[in-house]
Amino acid sequence: MTEEIKWGILGCGRIARTFAESLQYVPDGKLTAVASKTPGKACEFARTFNVERYYEDYLDLVKDESLDVIYVATTHNYHYEHTLLCLENKKSVLCEKPFTVNSKQAEHLISVARQNKVFLMEAMWTRFLPCIVELSRLLSQNIIGDIGFLRADFGFSTKGRDVPKYYFDPNLAGGALLDLGVYPVSFSRFVFKKPPVNIKTFGYIDTSKVDIHAAYMFEYGYGKVAMMSSSYSVDMPHEAVICGTEGYIKVPDFFHPTQFSIHLHGKEEKVVRIPFESNGLNYQAREVNKCLREGKLESDIMTLDESLEIMKTLDALRAEWGLSYPME
Repeated sequence: MTEEIKWGILGCGRIARTFAESLQYVPDGKLTAVASKTPGKACEFARTFNVERYYEDYLDLVKDESLDVIYVATTHNYHYEHTLLCLENKKSVLCEKPFTVNSKQAEHLISVARQNKVFLMEAMWTRFLPCIVELSRLLSQNIIGDIGFLRADFGFSTKGRDVPKYYFDPNLAGGALLDLGVYPVSFSRFVFKKPPVNIKTFGYIDTSKVDIHAAYMFEYGYGKVAMMSSSYSVDMPHEAVICGTEGYIKVPDFFHPTQFSIHLHGKEEKVVRIPFESNGLNYQAREVNKCLREGKLESDIMTLDESLEIMKTLDALRAEWGLSYPME
């Protein structure tokens, strides 16, 4: 492995720009090449971020031998196709969340990655933020006792807002669940350390043929429950509350927190504040670099098996709503 981990970005949209900005805060990482099929877009992106090379064909990017890893930043419907292209050409991948459209696609990508001995990770950036790392440490110490309940909501009203096209396009695997709901579902997996044993849910599909509002309750056995929601139709607090036998923890903006508060029986509230650098996506890039240097094929923090479990849970929710996408 060279002194610098050389990155490529496949797709030059909004999230790609955010990731490119974050890479400037990764000391041993360098954005070396980008690709977009939209004429002129990769060139403009390369100029903006002072990138050495740009391509208008994704295969050319994947075949670039100087690159150590590629960040797949295309829309949901293309995650499987573009990640598979990288893996089949023995190129390591950080794939933007949601990992894929469904668990069948995720399972195949994981199989190919393991067969080809290539690194693969879902870009669930929340898991690597300093505040979440500290929260994980405290939960492992049973700071609030036995956890029995979680509440997490993520949603906002799109009324009057200029929103990306994919939000309401079933051909792009749009809808609130894969875009926003993946965060509370992943957070619930983070807290309870396993997939739910039972799911109750309600989802509203509007004329766009994607979900715009949903609520879901997961049971984990022994009375452990998570209640969550996601929405494009109403504003929500974006707060998670983790409740245990000895107290509870509030996590404002749980998908990118900079603080959380601990409330224990008979004790004063304790606020833990840990801001993050840049826009926060740099921490997942650091994890990828660390894994590559150590010769790992997946992260111990965001494992492939866990990404697959989460996709299966998302599948189960959509099945209850009768929601499928044209590419399935």
